[in-house]
Amino acid sequence: MTDSSTDDAEPGFRKPRRVSGSRLQFRNATDADADFILSLRLDPNKNRHLSATSPDREAQVRWLRGYRDDDEQVYFIIEDGDGRPVGTVRLYDRRGPSFCWGSWILADNAPRSAAIESTVLVYSIATALGFTRAHFDVRKDNKKVWEYHERLGAERVGEDGEDFFYAMEEEAICELLRRYQDRVPAGARIEW
Repeated sequence: MTDSSTDDAEPGFRKPRRVSGSRLQFRNATDADADFILSLRLDPNKNRHLSATSPDREAQVRWLRGYRDDDEQVYFIIEDGDGRPVGTVRLYDRRGPSFCWGSWILADNAPRSAAIESTVLVYSIATALGFTRAHFDVRKDNKKVWEYHERLGAERVGEDGEDFFYAMEEEAICELLRRYQDRVPAGARIEW
């Protein structure tokens, strides 16, 4: 793993050109990805647990163009080994040493190992950026996903009427990366 942080640096978001694992790679989302992103976000089998998205392609393009200059988040297109888009994931909401991740959607044609490998890549890039903790929420009725996060070491720290709230402490993140190092044996390769 390439480390861009120092011990004294405040963690923050920096957009790498590419993050590569064993079978997947992340690349920065661009306005050319609007159709793919909308195909995922508007899919009724995938959007049951997402915030509502406008079907307006131009609105998506405008959001992606605004994202280009937004230094408070990193939004990736997940690609398979052949460079085909198979998902999205976003890191955002910096709170000191903690980051949030979400907008995680995998296409039906994503490799079987895409969930765990993309999770390893998310935590690898976050730690390279200097983050030591994570926080996120999962819809209560999205049982498959919240059970997944809990199996990987996330701790449920609260809830409201619609969501469970989670935290991953540094020790849990390190344990996850150690436990699943066989999924990305060469480590995440980060190109700045």
